[in-house]
Amino acid sequence: MADLEDAGFLFQPHTSAGRVPTAAGYRYFIDRFAAQARLSADDAQWIRREMDSTTSFDEAVERAGHILAKVSHGLALILSPPIGRLPVEHIRFLLVPDGRVLVVVISEGGRTRDKLIRTERQFAQPELDGIADHLNRNYSGWTIEAIRTEMAARLEREQDSHGWMAQRALMLCDARLLDDDTGRQLYIEGAAEIIVAPEFADPGRLSELLAAIEEKRRLVDLLSACIETPDAVSVRIGLSEIAVAGASLALISARFRAGREAPGTLGILGPLRMDYERAITTAAYLAECVSSTLSGESTP
Repeated sequence: MADLEDAGFLFQPHTSAGRVPTAAGYRYFIDRFAAQARLSADDAQWIRREMDSTTSFDEAVERAGHILAKVSHGLALILSPPIGRLPVEHIRFLLVPDGRVLVVVISEGGRTRDKLIRTERQFAQPELDGIADHLNRNYSGWTIEAIRTEMAARLEREQDSHGWMAQRALMLCDARLLDDDTGRQLYIEGAAEIIVAPEFADPGRLSELLAAIEEKRRLVDLLSACIETPDAVSVRIGLSEIAVAGASLALISARFRAGREAPGTLGILGPLRMDYERAITTAAYLAECVSSTLSGESTP
């Protein structure tokens, strides 16, 4: 014990207390042991049973959030991919009374999102229907980004009256649909679990943490950063950037894919004291399950 304390892996909060792991101690355990763990047969069977019947993104997210919260006794977080980078199954344009256009996108996997845009020119509903029909017949399975690129190329090639369709489609497939935050939603489950953790017995620390959860922006930034890491599963120990109380938290995250170019991430935000082996293996396997649901494949 003394050697571990000297190495910075344990500390004693006060003289009458036992020794507890430091952030370095948790990191050492995760890197040496937890990251090498394998999902138990019972957990794999339970997760497959829960996920096998899911047929849409929203349903997969709901089931995955329930599983993550139950396994970790923490907060389940699932950040969806930006809608502009998802393969489109169907698109529709609806004229609203003030002249703006509501763009409704149904992506592969059954995910539906919409965005209200103001266009450079006024459209009539029959015209909008015609453009949507053209896109649905010719570009189903393309992303909004790819559609915009193709329409811009067509516009350069067809510098005459034949380019009107490309021009109008480019206007309606607005570049703002490609913003990383457009349609990117954060799903949260398990707040009741984390607020009873001993680490947040102090009302001030709990209030600050709940404010960070409610605000969401900092959680979205955290999960977005996890998408950029080279590892399929990442573990962060101590999250002071979301709140002072965040120093007592760990974040386990795993990437999933909705199409080849649209990663999202799911994760667990919980106290430093958690079952890391089970949490890491569950997150990794669930990411595979959500990816399979979105691609129409069977659960691995």
